[in-house]
Amino acid sequence: MPLDPETSLRLCLDPEGGVPRLLEIMARLRDPENGCAWDIDQDFASIAPYTIEEAYEVADAIERGAMMELEDELGDLLFQTVYHAQMAAEKGLFSFESVVKGICDKMVSRHPHVFGNESRNKTAVQQSRDWEAIKAAERAGRARAAVLDGVANNLPALTRAIKLQNRAARVGFDWPSTTEVLDKIVEEAGEFAEARGTLGEAAVFEEFGDLLFVVANLARHLNIDPEAALRAANAKFTRRFGAVEAALAASGKTPQDSDLAEMDALWDAAKLAEKAQR
Repeated sequence: MPLDPETSLRLCLDPEGGVPRLLEIMARLRDPENGCAWDIDQDFASIAPYTIEEAYEVADAIERGAMMELEDELGDLLFQTVYHAQMAAEKGLFSFESVVKGICDKMVSRHPHVFGNESRNKTAVQQSRDWEAIKAAERAGRARAAVLDGVANNLPALTRAIKLQNRAARVGFDWPSTTEVLDKIVEEAGEFAEARGTLGEAAVFEEFGDLLFVVANLARHLNIDPEAALRAANAKFTRRFGAVEAALAASGKTPQDSDLAEMDALWDAAKLAEKAQR
C-alpha cells in the first residue's frame, strides 16, 4: 500500500531507512505525477545497458582492489535490481519482495548440504557438480528440452561461449584434453588465413569468430576466465603504452612525433622494467 506523501518523504530522507528507504526512493522517482521525468520515461530495455555497465564496474573495482569504490558500485548495482523490480511491479509482473523470495528459495534448494540433510563432507569440485545437477533438474522441470536452452543471449560473447561449451560438455560433446583444442586452434587459424587470402569479408568474419570460439574453449579446459584474462591483457597494454608515452614525453615528444621502431623499443624497455620489478 502506497505511503502518504509526508510519510514517504520522511522515509526517503531517513539515513537509517535501509532497504525500505531505497524502495520508496525508487517509487517516488517513478511517480507519474511528481517523479523524475527521465526515470519515468525508462523501461526494461533502456535500463538494461546501465545494469550491465554497473556489473562491470563492480568487477573493475574488485580487480583494482578498490574496496571503498566497491561499496559504492555495489549500491549502484543494487539500485538497478530495485529499478527493474519497480517497473515490473507497476505492470503487475512481480515485485522486489518476490525477487528476494525467489533467490532465497533458490539458494536453499541448491545447497542441500547446508540447509538440508545431505553431507557437508564434499569437496568444492563435488559441490559444484551437484549445483550443476540441481540446475539441470530445474531446467528439466521447466520443460526445456534442448541442451543449450536458457543460456542468455546478452551475455558477453566470451562468457556465453564458455557456458555453451560447458552445457555441451555435460552430454559428452567435448574434446578429451587441451591437445585436441590446440590442434583445433591451429586448424581454425589456417582456415582464417585461407579465408583472408581468397574469400570475402563475410567468410573472414565467420572464420575469425570460429577462431575466437575455440580459443574460449581452450580457456575453459585450462580453467581460465577468458573475460578476466582479456581484461588483464587490456590493463597490461594500457600500462605499457602509458610508459611509452611517458618516455616520449620525457624527451619532449608525443606518439605522433615518433615512429613504430622507436615506440616498439620503448615498449620492450617497459616490458623489461616490469619483469625486473616482479
